[in-house]
Formats: sequence, C-alpha cells, structure tokens
Amino acid sequence: MSARPAEAFRTGTVAIVGRPNVGKSTLVNQLVGAHVAITSRKAQTTRHRIHGLLSDKRTQFIFVDTPGFQTRHANTLNRIMNRTVTQVLAEVDVIVMVVEAWSPDERDDPVIALLPKDKPVVLALNKVDRIRDKGKFAQVLTGWASRRDFAALVPVSAEKGTQLKALLYEIRKHLPEGPPIYEADDITDRSERFLAAELVRERIFRLLGDELPYSTAVVIEQFALEGTMRRIHATIFVERDGHKAIVIGEKGQTLKRIGTEARHAMEALFGGKVHLELWVRVKGGWADNEAMLRQFGYE
Repeated sequence: MSARPAEAFRTGTVAIVGRPNVGKSTLVNQLVGAHVAITSRKAQTTRHRIHGLLSDKRTQFIFVDTPGFQTRHANTLNRIMNRTVTQVLAEVDVIVMVVEAWSPDERDDPVIALLPKDKPVVLALNKVDRIRDKGKFAQVLTGWASRRDFAALVPVSAEKGTQLKALLYEIRKHLPEGPPIYEADDITDRSERFLAAELVRERIFRLLGDELPYSTAVVIEQFALEGTMRRIHATIFVERDGHKAIVIGEKGQTLKRIGTEARHAMEALFGGKVHLELWVRVKGGWADNEAMLRQFGYE
C-alpha cells in the first residue's frame, strides 16, 4: 500500500478587517498567542498595519491587523488609516472580516463595499459567547450569507478563544502553497521599538479613553539593550496643554501608572526587565499634519 504524499506547505497573508471596535486586534493576539496588537474598548486603537505570525507543521499564517475603517472623522490621520485598509485588501491572499455576532449591522456596510470581488472572504462572527438566544442565531447566519458570497461563516469568540481552530481551517483552504517566509518561532515582523510605543499608547487609551481625545502619539526616543535589560525613553505627544495635564495627572500619578502598566506589558512580551521613562509634550495639530505624521511613523 503506497504512502500518501506529504501535504504541501502553505504560506500566505490574511487581512483582519472590520469597523472599529469589533475585536480585530484581540482576535490577532489570540491567534498568534502573544500581545502583538494593542487593544482597548475605544475605536481607533489600531492605527498601523501590524503583522502577527503563526506557524505550524503545515502552514504559516501572516495576519495583518488593520485599523478600523473610519467613516465619521476626516482628518489626515484617519485618511491615512483608511488608505492602509484599502491597500492591505488589495495585497493579501485571504480576508477575514470581523463582525459582531448578534445581527447584521448597517455600520458594517462600508467595509463590505471595500471587499474585493476576487478575494476569498471568511466572515468571523465575533463575541458569539454573548448570544443568549442560540435559536435565533441561524437567522443571523442566513442574514449575513445574503450580504455577500462569503467563503465561510465562522462564529468565534476572540476574547474566549472559541472556534479559532475552525477559523484557521477555513483560512488555510485559500492560502497558496509555498515555503515559510519567517522563522517558525517569530510572532511579529514589527520591531521591539515599535511594540514598545504601541504598548504605551495602549495604556493611555485604556486609562484615559473617556477623557482624552485620540490625537495622542508615542515616539520612542531611545531604545537600548543593556545585557538582558531594555532601557526605553518615550515621549507622549498631545495637542493641547489641557491634554498634557490629564496625561500627567495630579502629582504625576497618572503618568506613573501609565509607565508602570506599560513596563509590565513590555516585560511580559519581551521576556526581560525594562527601564521605562516617559515625557509628555504638546504638539498642536499633528493629526492633520502630514510631515508630523511621517515623523511619528504613519505610512
């Protein structure tokens, strides 16, 4: 009896798209098994395309976490974010559109309109763990199936890690055959310097999202490896003096908490001690200034 031929290795890029705050970054982190994309309950947390990598014996998945597509704001930063989404959709092999599981939502329509007709799109119906009436969920699936010819519809919970193997199975079907591009134990193509800035920004969003507008940027001024310790100096840029006061807080307590929580997150991700120092500076109008946006690392 002849042995079955070995299954071909597959490698490909997978865009994770959706409107703001549907759980895209949480899904990427769960799939990768590490905190490579920042998360908060606020829209506009993700601003860059971020690659999260997952490799097994048969497949290398290159997940591209994208900003939520913006329809309400029209500054230069948001136009850049929307351009990033459309560029990613044109470049990847497979698209995973993330939506909330309970029912089709008209706020998803602008994202559906962006989806290329020639790309396989897997619909991930997220937060399925929050659905109480399971009997009506079949109607929800039927409603979504009528919106577009999706390659598959997979109910998932990014937060709980539910049904992620099923999602990977459906994605893999559409990835091209080819060797891996990254090392098997790589989890992202982004540098530690980039990830450090994102983790500081994440803490700002989580702690001050209700008080501080989203015109906040973080720039790493110094990143030095001293033995196993990373020495990091970062500047938080805000648009107004009042915003600076909010970030610093009474007697510097808010800034201290941002630094402490960001440092702990860095140490968990990098696997070593971190010495983190933070400063806050006012730079008015940066979110509408293309030169400043390039300086801050926006494409």
